[in-house]
Amino acid sequence: MRRKNIDIITLGCSKNLVDSERLMGMLRALGFNPKHDPSKPNARIAVINTCGFIGDAKEESINMILDFVQAKQEGKLEQLYVMGCLSQRYRDELRREIPEVDKFYGKFDWVQLLQDLGAEERKELYGERMLTTPKHYAYLKISEGCDRHCSYCAIPIITGPHHSRPMEDILAEVKNMVGQGVKEFQIIAQELTYYGIDLYQKQMIAELVDQIAQVPGVEWIRLHYAYPSHFPLELLQVMNKHQNVCKYLDIALQHISDNMLGKMQRHVTKEETYRLIETMRREVPDIHIRTTLMVGHPGETETDFEELKQFVRDIKFDRMGAFAYSEEEGTYAATHYEDSIPQEVKQQRLDELMAIQQDISAELNEAKVGKVMKVIIDREEDDYYVGRTEFDSPEVDPEVLITKDKMPLKIGEFYQIELTGAEDYDLFGHVV
Repeated sequence: MRRKNIDIITLGCSKNLVDSERLMGMLRALGFNPKHDPSKPNARIAVINTCGFIGDAKEESINMILDFVQAKQEGKLEQLYVMGCLSQRYRDELRREIPEVDKFYGKFDWVQLLQDLGAEERKELYGERMLTTPKHYAYLKISEGCDRHCSYCAIPIITGPHHSRPMEDILAEVKNMVGQGVKEFQIIAQELTYYGIDLYQKQMIAELVDQIAQVPGVEWIRLHYAYPSHFPLELLQVMNKHQNVCKYLDIALQHISDNMLGKMQRHVTKEETYRLIETMRREVPDIHIRTTLMVGHPGETETDFEELKQFVRDIKFDRMGAFAYSEEEGTYAATHYEDSIPQEVKQQRLDELMAIQQDISAELNEAKVGKVMKVIIDREEDDYYVGRTEFDSPEVDPEVLITKDKMPLKIGEFYQIELTGAEDYDLFGHVV
């Protein structure tokens, strides 16, 4: 029986997680016993789903592979397979450098693993999926690849051009997961707003979200990874139309100075960015905008950075992440610019930017104290139940810590919570 056990380790983003869940679903349907990210891997077979986005992620993936190679050399593991972004991009090099791995797969050919394990290929299993998230929410990947070619980004090199999933396939998956108890969907893609252009010759993200919102049992829909250039404003109308479309948008803006937006090949201007955010907040009152910003890209001057800081102060993003530029081979920036900004300067700028955001987050959280909000319960801890509002995505956004009292709360259920306190990134409350 132990030979039927398979440990699946996922590194990187939620898009990778969906691939792991699909693999696990098919393995389970074929009689295997997959376990995801076990605290103590002890199966005879292991699959590592790697990330290759930036330097730190690549290093983590390599170290994880080497840890399992050591386990194999010690006789604790019989077969080791590697899939995902890192092996998609560096498969030949990895084969040469780490021959102890039985086979490397990329982002799109990992289904071959089933046959290599001796299982019969059955196309009817391609829709199978074994959720690793709490059963009340799931990630919904609507496309692969990206047609944007931002100067710093290796994703198009790794994943290739944008490919939308047919709308009927996505809706069928939603209905199937609702039947399994999923209430909340995080819609994800490399570039959300591009959805449909390849299949339907126009942006169809608004139509897709409108259709998903009408599926009985879908309580929350949250949108991730939009792009500011040619943003489909009809998506804002869909947010207003449906109560179950969260007033939340994750839109990566990266920078604000026209100098940097040009060097980054973002195809949008400072003025257009400010105007877009103003439109979003006017059309969807109380929308919570999450963004990601970059510091230290080649050519970023102190003046550019001052503009970026002022942008953060002006907009007061509800949610914001930031990272320092890391040169990625094969990208436009790597071949056309010199990575001349010292690492300590990048880190200093990053720390300064996040300190500004920390104060903003504390201010925005404090303004919520006294309000009653709909909250879904994710888990139970020693002193609190932990939940989220519609403005909070799992893993990356603030949480609501709910004081335990005489009434037990159910994981995956919604409650009206009065917010009674706030910290920089978390809220406190009790059941009304």
